[in-house]
Amino acid sequence: MPRSVNAVASRARRKKILKAVKGQFGRRKNVWTVAKNAYEKGMVYAYRDRRQKKRNFRSLWITRINAGVREYDMSYSVFMGKLKQKNINLDRKVLADLAMNHPTTFKAIVEAVKN
Repeated sequence: MPRSVNAVASRARRKKILKAVKGQFGRRKNVWTVAKNAYEKGMVYAYRDRRQKKRNFRSLWITRINAGVREYDMSYSVFMGKLKQKNINLDRKVLADLAMNHPTTFKAIVEAVKN
């Protein structure tokens, strides 16, 4: 009896990966073995960077809040500590947005915390 190979499934699997690497440069887009390696590496980067994105944004928000409160002679850590004491429950994302786009509102928050 001849050997049975599921060519339909194999072709579909290859097509799926080749479609995913379509925009890449050189042999990465059309040679199966190179494309498979590029695809797997890309998926590793995607998984890692979905987590790193959260860290990067938190860091950005902290930087923006710090820059905003420095105008009022206060440091980030002191500001956040006083926010907690006064039970003002605004997260860093909102505070950073206020510091950048709504400086008058942010100033009111800083003044409320200072007193």
